[in-house]
Amino acid sequence: MHKLIIIGSGPAGLTAAIYSGRANLQPLVIEGRAPGGQLMGTTLVENWPGDKRIMGPQLMSEMRAHAVACGAQFVSDEVVEIVPLPSAHNGCSMFNIKTSSSGDFEAHALIVASGASPKKLHVPGEDTYWGKGVTTCAVCDGALFANKPVVVVGGGDTAMEDALFLTKYTDDITIIQLFDKLTASYAMQQPVLANTKIKILYHQAVKEIIGESGHARQLVVTDQRNGEQTTVEAEGIFIAIGQVPNTKFLKGLINLDEYGYVRLHEAKSDRFSMLTATSVPGIFAAGDVADQRYRQAISSAGSGCMAALDVERYLKKY
Repeated sequence: MHKLIIIGSGPAGLTAAIYSGRANLQPLVIEGRAPGGQLMGTTLVENWPGDKRIMGPQLMSEMRAHAVACGAQFVSDEVVEIVPLPSAHNGCSMFNIKTSSSGDFEAHALIVASGASPKKLHVPGEDTYWGKGVTTCAVCDGALFANKPVVVVGGGDTAMEDALFLTKYTDDITIIQLFDKLTASYAMQQPVLANTKIKILYHQAVKEIIGESGHARQLVVTDQRNGEQTTVEAEGIFIAIGQVPNTKFLKGLINLDEYGYVRLHEAKSDRFSMLTATSVPGIFAAGDVADQRYRQAISSAGSGCMAALDVERYLKKY
């Protein structure tokens, strides 16, 4: 029986492991099918405090080593189901955590930090050049493409945000939209439509990403009206067609919103509010699994810290 199990090993999960390890909670981290989270697919990170430029995988490796130094243990597996168990005699929660290949684990408290996975185009070249010009985070990677042609794929609010953000760095921005109009809200569309740095290609579907010298350089798009194919030059390709929270294993257990993200429920512990609590006492959540707005490594890390502190206060009652 563990005091705490953390599900996920991105910035939220690893920060939670560092803080809970320092609190002597001896956390067990079940890393998930993509250890390190989305930063493992990023090249340079230039907005992490204290590191002007650091490779995404290096940052996650250093955070993992820090968590180990604080007493965290790791299991390389993914969670497939969580089953609440009858509470112990003192009323503390208990959970059975089933993994795909490492057996079952039990814990009094859980931090769900399983993150979200970006929706992909599933076209040739996408995986080849992922992190080499193809990305889903304009805020993370936009500065890497200063004065270069970039493309944003998508027509919703996120795509509009990305396109406007990229105007800080380049005057050559193309939005590729599958439909005959944008699907973003009116308020988000207007500044994009008025910006001379941004052009929009409607009725276009991305069919292939082509690279050179190990980096993305072009997209092949097909006009949905007549099947005509054209090539669009782009050194930065920002895919903004949404994310899917990794919460399949939580359905039926805790409250999720209509998109599958964890709903946080403020709970009380003594005089403190626990802002990372979920609908089930003893289960907390942090990072992109519960965040549709900020989606930054630093905000995920901050919520991981909050979740660890909330768990510490929660367990003190028992």
